[in-house]
Amino acid sequence: MKVTRVEVIAVNNIPPYRGGAKWLFLKLFTDEGIVGLGEKPTGHAQDLRAQIQLIENLCDRYVIGKDPTRIEYMWQQAYGSVHDFRHPGLDSTPALSAIEMACWDIVGKAANQPIYNLLGGKYHEELRAYAYMPFDARNQSPEQAGEVAQQLVEEGNSACKLDPFVPFFPAPQDYSLKRIRHVAKIFENIRKAVGDDLEVGIGTHGQFSTSGAIRVAHALEEYDPYWFEEPVSPENVEEMARVAAHTSIPIASGERLVTKFEFAQLLAKQAAQIIQLDVAQCGGLMEAKKIAGIAETHYAMIAPHMYVGPIAAAAAVQLDTCSPNFLIQEYNGGQLHQDILKDPIVFEQGIITPPTAPGLGVELDENVLHKHKA
Repeated sequence: MKVTRVEVIAVNNIPPYRGGAKWLFLKLFTDEGIVGLGEKPTGHAQDLRAQIQLIENLCDRYVIGKDPTRIEYMWQQAYGSVHDFRHPGLDSTPALSAIEMACWDIVGKAANQPIYNLLGGKYHEELRAYAYMPFDARNQSPEQAGEVAQQLVEEGNSACKLDPFVPFFPAPQDYSLKRIRHVAKIFENIRKAVGDDLEVGIGTHGQFSTSGAIRVAHALEEYDPYWFEEPVSPENVEEMARVAAHTSIPIASGERLVTKFEFAQLLAKQAAQIIQLDVAQCGGLMEAKKIAGIAETHYAMIAPHMYVGPIAAAAAVQLDTCSPNFLIQEYNGGQLHQDILKDPIVFEQGIITPPTAPGLGVELDENVLHKHKA
């Protein structure tokens, strides 16, 4: 089997733009008629021409005319055969991730097996998942936070994430004692409303100074947050490790890291215990499986990041299903996530059920796709 061509498709998402305002899908076509799907996260880019060209160039160089089952060889060649490529980044590595997941989709379809069966088999029958808590910490009262938490529990959720510290820029910054006390009141009211029935992760984006992060952690420890996410910017692992050493709240990080090499440093320096790798950014499914394995040796859990479209979301579900140290899956799906797939991912009462169809387990509804092409 050989890959014959690639098609890259830009998609306009719909408000409230869950997973980004634009999505970037790719299709790998083969001489046996099997088509593999992949997705590259677009960040907040509005003009996707450079990202499309990057995917096309990588495919022309390393994929077209090649056997899509030789995934490890393709990955290593694309990552390391050119001097400038070996330095990972949040453009080239996500492009490679999209191509890699499309190859796995082809392999799974050829074998008539879901990808998780090719990466060790089903370990989890169902996947615990969470979404953002629909609460505006700036404009709603701490008492209202308790009401929202109660509603989430009544809907069957056992976990959520809350971004209580805004704005995210400038970074690093220190928040006032008044603001910290206000956030503590939010957590206090959540605990009063739902007790221990709802885990609540502190969602932040690396905006604290080291000392500011430690101060916040001490103020919130009594409410047992699920985790403290990226308390400081992820490029300085030593400072994140300093925060981890000063708090009992588990540190979560990884959504902005790529390849096993960056995650190995994060774990070796004991900077995080909950690893938020993103399958669509870190290097693809096999790289994510390797990262999960490294995390397992440190008794760390994975809670994959998911701020993407439906194809990359499906790839995360495949990883979760076969990973013994899977903890919980982020889910930020919107209406188009559902409409654009023939059999969409189902997130109900805090649970995602792994698909049984081959490959990624999803197929695009071409009519809906055509309506939303950018």
